Amino acid sequence: MFDRQFAQVLETMPAVLATVIQTQGSVPREVGAKMLICADGRILGTIGGGAGEAKVIQQARAILETGRKQWVEIDLTGAPNRETQGICGGMMRVWLERWQGERSLSLVRQMMTMLESGQAVSIVTPFDDRFPYLSQDCPEQAFIETLHPAPTLLIVGAGHCGIQLAKVADLVGFQVIVQDDRAEWANAELYPQARVAHCAIEQVVDELANHTELYAALVTRGYQYDLAALKALLNRKLPCRYLGMIGSEKRVRKVYQTLEIDPEKLRSIYAPIGLEIGALTPEEIAVSICAELIMVRRGGTGRSLSERLRTANSSGGR
Repeated sequence: MFDRQFAQVLETMPAVLATVIQTQGSVPREVGAKMLICADGRILGTIGGGAGEAKVIQQARAILETGRKQWVEIDLTGAPNRETQGICGGMMRVWLERWQGERSLSLVRQMMTMLESGQAVSIVTPFDDRFPYLSQDCPEQAFIETLHPAPTLLIVGAGHCGIQLAKVADLVGFQVIVQDDRAEWANAELYPQARVAHCAIEQVVDELANHTELYAALVTRGYQYDLAALKALLNRKLPCRYLGMIGSEKRVRKVYQTLEIDPEKLRSIYAPIGLEIGALTPEEIAVSICAELIMVRRGGTGRSLSERLRTANSSGGR
């Protein structure tokens, strides 16, 4: 949320930042989830939708006028005889605060600079008259959160799968970099959402040496290109959060046999890349890869969400 879009809003108007501070039970969003309610009526982001979000938006519009910070409680228990905003089963507490003027804009720009360079940022949001600030110290009656850089996906190879992968990765929140030596494939027209690099893979990896949230997907046109990329990426001082390589099991084994590197490091590679969903087309393969990226980023299992209920139903609900 502390990004260029937020900064652009603050350059022209005030906005209320809604942050999920506390949750209990089953809720649609996690602590730290944010939504921006702009003075011109725009809503950026979400804290879960539905009646609970509508309640927050209504309160935020009043805060745009008064500037008074406040809590909003969202009851999702579905309990009888009281007003609830959903039936997820839990409760959410949301903090609303107006951001406006040069002080707000300066803080957002400072955070953007740090995050875009790959550094984590700790921001303190006091529950009194003070404005949020950057610090590792947490005073009483404040919410402190560590913001990590947006995950960056390095796509090595700008072919058909790379084009679709960049689209899906951008959609789910990854900053995208594409590396390929072919200008007819790697260009701004095919990759409007990405930074394109025509230099050697070693140079790109060196530029990202201190990035703490680097994901890499090798979707090259031949295993010889995989070898150079793997050597550079596996030798980073900071290991990649994710390193995947496209290709059949035969191609993957050939790369492993040719690559002279610690076998322990090979076990960190996701190859063949992606989750098994039966993907065939470049678009489907991109979804399969991004599903695996999300799984690694969020700590998921890759299992079907319906598995437990379907199993229970097949056994008579026992």
